[in-house]
Amino acid sequence: MTLQADFDRATEDVRKLKTRPDDEELKELYGLYKQSVVGDIDIECPAMVDIKGKVKWEAWNLRKGLSKEDAMSAYISKARELIEKYGI
Repeated sequence: MTLQADFDRATEDVRKLKTRPDDEELKELYGLYKQSVVGDIDIECPAMVDIKGKVKWEAWNLRKGLSKEDAMSAYISKARELIEKYGI
């Protein structure tokens, strides 16, 4: 399989987890996903009143500079870890 195919499969499998991952795990997945799909963050940080948006922005911003391929590989690894932990 190609990296893109593995990534696509991992994104599908994560949606099927039996148990919702904790917030830290979700933030990590989100940041890796956005870096994989979009690349470096390209939006302004949301206002302080948008707490959810700010958390998501920070998770993505932490991955700034990571190549799309490295982000995909890290996402796949994290997805596999969560699948082992929670099952699908």
